[in-house]
Amino acid sequence: MKFLYIAPRYHTNQTDIMKGLTAQGHEVRFISHYAALIEDYSCVTPIVLGYSKLYELIDFLYVKVIHRKDPEAIVFKIQHGFPPMRKLKKLICEFAPDLVILRERSMYSMAAYLVCKRKGYPCILYNQSPLWSEPLKRDIVHRAANLLSPKMRMTPVVGEKKPGTAIRENDYFVPFVVDPQRAPQERSYFEEDTVHILCIGKYEIRKHHLMLLAAVEKLLEKRSDSATDGQRGTQGKGRAVGVKVTLVGEATNRFQKEYCEQVRQYVTEHQLEDIVTVKTNVPRSQMEAEYLAADVYVIPSTREMASVSQLEAMSYSLPVICSDKNGTACYVEDSVTGYLFRDCDQADLEQKLLTMVSDREGIKRMGKAGYQAVVEKYNFNRYYETIMEMREKQLCGKK
Repeated sequence: MKFLYIAPRYHTNQTDIMKGLTAQGHEVRFISHYAALIEDYSCVTPIVLGYSKLYELIDFLYVKVIHRKDPEAIVFKIQHGFPPMRKLKKLICEFAPDLVILRERSMYSMAAYLVCKRKGYPCILYNQSPLWSEPLKRDIVHRAANLLSPKMRMTPVVGEKKPGTAIRENDYFVPFVVDPQRAPQERSYFEEDTVHILCIGKYEIRKHHLMLLAAVEKLLEKRSDSATDGQRGTQGKGRAVGVKVTLVGEATNRFQKEYCEQVRQYVTEHQLEDIVTVKTNVPRSQMEAEYLAADVYVIPSTREMASVSQLEAMSYSLPVICSDKNGTACYVEDSVTGYLFRDCDQADLEQKLLTMVSDREGIKRMGKAGYQAVVEKYNFNRYYETIMEMREKQLCGKK
């Protein structure tokens, strides 16, 4: 079969899906609006189609002139950017896909959906709005967006079952896919008798790198206070408590570079150079080494609609500490595969870190449980079976 994906960019969380489809002999085409600096094209190389000339002018004015001081202005194009229509239509029709996955209810996806609908190509909307969601808004703008979007929707976010929410008829939970990488018996822990904490995320304020460092600093103080005077006299701060931190993230635009510099300054000013390592723009091919060097994985960010990195960490048998408001916090079973801390609550993060690093056998136990969860729940077969069920439902509805 032929699978077509159209999305703002080819994200690393697509890699194992592409690998699974191509391994089964399917043909995959991926059309992206733009390309990011760090992407993994080992399975599929996307066609970077870009935007129409008119929108490029609009985007320049919006990002570079009107909102030049706003670090989040660059995401305007994800919802509002529209494609070079003739080129998009040609790419879609020449490929003649058996199934199309469109990312978000955006201008770009709506344009693609119009082409697919006329040609009779089955389409699925993929976004990260929760499965348990409130009724769709009925104002004219939202009604138009819903009319111009696929009726079938999949999401990797379960959400919260509460008054006012429901699962709509054509909505499906399709979790992220991650291949198991390293079973606990195939890896080592606590190199140099140290608990190594890993955090991966773009250098943005909402990713809360500074909150994590402040929490780790408090953790070091608490554990140093509990150490013997002899230990403190013969070992440095990091050695006495046996904790080190590695931060890995993208710093490509001006705002990310500025925030990364703030993080580096914090490390220097608080004399954490022997404990904290700050890395930028690490290629995907080198990330395995980062996971294997770690013992614990932490996602301190807020306003995280859905992250896949906790599953990647679990695939390397790492326990995870994650905010309870992360869209995919449901992938972390509290006290089984890791801990959930209250969103933006540094004190609670400190407590979860202290509990985690103080129990090395617990780290191994949770890492093993996380690896098993990846094997059983977040595999390609579950993804494939669900999207094929959604495709079949569309085709039966047309008969």
